[in-house]
Amino acid sequence: MASISGMLAENARIYPDEIALVELKPSSGVRREITWQEFDRRVNRVCNALMGIGIHKGDKVIHWMMNSINWLVAYFGIIRTGAWAVPLSFRFTSRDFKYCAEIAEAKAIILGEEFVERVESVRCELSSIERYIIVGQNTPGEMENFDNFIACASPNRADVELDEEDGCGLYFTSGTTGAPKPILLTHRNMVCAAVTEKAHHYQRHEDNFVLLPPLYHTGAKMHWFGNLMVGGKATILTEFSPLNVFETVERERGTIVWLLVPWVHDILVALDKGELKKEDYDLSCWRLMHIGAQPVPPSLVQRWKAYFPEMQYDTNYGLSEATGPGCVHLGIENERKVGAIGKAGFNWEVRIVNERGEDVVQGEVGELIVKGCGVMKGYYKNPEKTAETIKDGWLYTGDMARMDDEGFIYLVDRKKDVIVSGGENIYPAEVEEILHSHPKIYDVAVIGVPDERLGEIPVAIIDVRPGETLTEFEVTAFCEQNLARYCRPRRIIFDKVPRNPTGKIEKPKLRQKFGTCLR
Repeated sequence: MASISGMLAENARIYPDEIALVELKPSSGVRREITWQEFDRRVNRVCNALMGIGIHKGDKVIHWMMNSINWLVAYFGIIRTGAWAVPLSFRFTSRDFKYCAEIAEAKAIILGEEFVERVESVRCELSSIERYIIVGQNTPGEMENFDNFIACASPNRADVELDEEDGCGLYFTSGTTGAPKPILLTHRNMVCAAVTEKAHHYQRHEDNFVLLPPLYHTGAKMHWFGNLMVGGKATILTEFSPLNVFETVERERGTIVWLLVPWVHDILVALDKGELKKEDYDLSCWRLMHIGAQPVPPSLVQRWKAYFPEMQYDTNYGLSEATGPGCVHLGIENERKVGAIGKAGFNWEVRIVNERGEDVVQGEVGELIVKGCGVMKGYYKNPEKTAETIKDGWLYTGDMARMDDEGFIYLVDRKKDVIVSGGENIYPAEVEEILHSHPKIYDVAVIGVPDERLGEIPVAIIDVRPGETLTEFEVTAFCEQNLARYCRPRRIIFDKVPRNPTGKIEKPKLRQKFGTCLR
């Protein structure tokens, strides 16, 4: 089985002078591009430079950057050494970074200059990281500039044997406990994602995939793997706006765009208001728009199809433990079933089971479980959680679902309390833990309530300590200092927090009380 690193090398051999990647920054007018041969040689330089400082198979290299051509160059360079790339969310705080670095025991980090301050604030507390390599113009003392680091390295392929079961990516996600869980993905998992994506969306060499969502996710990047498999171009659009999307598709002749629900909502609002006019742009090249990362309202798709009746559409379902999207998908031929997440993806099996792991009767609600070559190797350093999640090869997703008489699957609810807001997972327990540290807060619960644009927003219900007074302004200021922006509660409610006899928060009661009145 070929590796994704091998796919890149093959594209460099077959299409050496064709453009592989375009990077756009509309606000500054920057446009960069790189051919397949240049891409491959630059990846080789990263690989050889890392091996030159002692990075070898099984080592971990943290990868903390904003979307760019260099993001993908660094990623492929790391995995080509046989080491594991450890991509971090650009929303992570210093506290998150320190936690992930300690779990991974990373030997090096490649980071964008945007993250230097966050790294420096905890650097003295980290012992495993030996080299700090900065991508950007400003390189602090005791750190190395990325371009200088790779400048003298060989552009030729290093002789590193990669087995399909070797680890290559350590992706941090979280459960409702709030502690990020490191998910170990293999080279086989990555190839599975590429094969599945190509089968679902019929990528061709002529396709140009417009990349918008964060590359640290097991999401858009894995969708792009379908293009990688056929040597198709990608355009990395680093700044979202409805105008940017339309201009990029027209100028770069984009054919496939994967969007999040809020972005689709924003485009539709701009069209409805006349701020954006479809007839002003030549979008005839745009053949497929697909959505994932959170539940998709059928009305949203119906509104989109009213503007773009000939454009193909697909809904994608997945999770990091299944190497991102694809284990279930609607299929572009099944638009009549919008509202369902679809059927088993290519090379995947699905079941809906009860608490004993037995198949439920068709139409009944149970837990969705999936099986395929994209199932993670496991939770790194957590065999107990791995055994709880993977049973006889079946991955238990934690999502409750039902199946109709045609075999289409509909999500009913999440088994856990994760809030999905704008495609990002927010973990209530983590937010609650931070808020509990406020001296005036006696008790707190965080729930998700429906939001037209983001899908859900976090709301904090706060019980103030007796004898204290606390204002919404004080809570907001506290959150700004201690929580990443996307995790901060959008609304604050002062009320009692109901708990059951065992001390667990009764969140269903809170959702019933506040979930509808806040819409």
